[in-house]
Amino acid sequence: MPIFYDTHAHLDFPDFAQDLPQVLQRAHAAGIGKIISIGTDLESSRCAIQLTERFSNVFAVVGWHPTHVRDAPGDLRPALRELARHPKVVAIGETGFDYHRLPSQQPDGTAADDEQYKRKQADLFEQQLELAAELGLNCVVHQRDAFEDTIATMQKFAGQARGVFHCYANGAAAMQRIVAIGSLVSFTGILTFKNGQNVRDTLAATPHDKFMLETDCPYLAPLPYRGKRCEPAYVKEISELAAQVKGCSLEELSAATCATAHQFFPKLDQ
Repeated sequence: MPIFYDTHAHLDFPDFAQDLPQVLQRAHAAGIGKIISIGTDLESSRCAIQLTERFSNVFAVVGWHPTHVRDAPGDLRPALRELARHPKVVAIGETGFDYHRLPSQQPDGTAADDEQYKRKQADLFEQQLELAAELGLNCVVHQRDAFEDTIATMQKFAGQARGVFHCYANGAAAMQRIVAIGSLVSFTGILTFKNGQNVRDTLAATPHDKFMLETDCPYLAPLPYRGKRCEPAYVKEISELAAQVKGCSLEELSAATCATAHQFFPKLDQ
């Protein structure tokens, strides 16, 4: 059976609290060799690390999600630096920009609130990129409705820290700009959606060594599970569709995506 990795999962979320061992057993049965659990704040990051200590095939990413910036400390770096010393922490993140729900869309929110929110996101993103560069790690990048600001910030750190733009759903032209600065993209179950042709077209245009696969579980379950809780085993369905789009065998896709993951997350070898 070809082996694949789930390079972006949220195993610490309450959705998996009742049956995580069974979830991981199903992933193993589906040929999912390694799973990376992603932190969204300090507590989530600590939980991700604890999972790596319980399960040998689970690794962690530690960071602070842009939608949670109101609750973030002024300087994240000391706490994240300590967490990132763990041997199974493979990257920093997820971090970036998210302008999908701005404060001005809420009652009593203003444009000034939006600017403050965006500035805080920028500050925390740059802190995490600085730390990644310091530690020789890369970043898991979240961006929603904020591509230009995200790519501009990544360009500042070109040659110091690379990023994987996870849950990639922009077009091929944006993908080429990401690849041009040494970063990568990662595809989810959106590939399988009936309205996901633009994502399939982008995958078709993406070089074999510039993308990874992920679930972003518990979200975005692929067909035929759409609308249900997603889990790492479903990388199998994502990989089958991806191989069709790329016109390659599952074995070729496995070799390419796993090699890319090891190159981007060197501590996966530990």
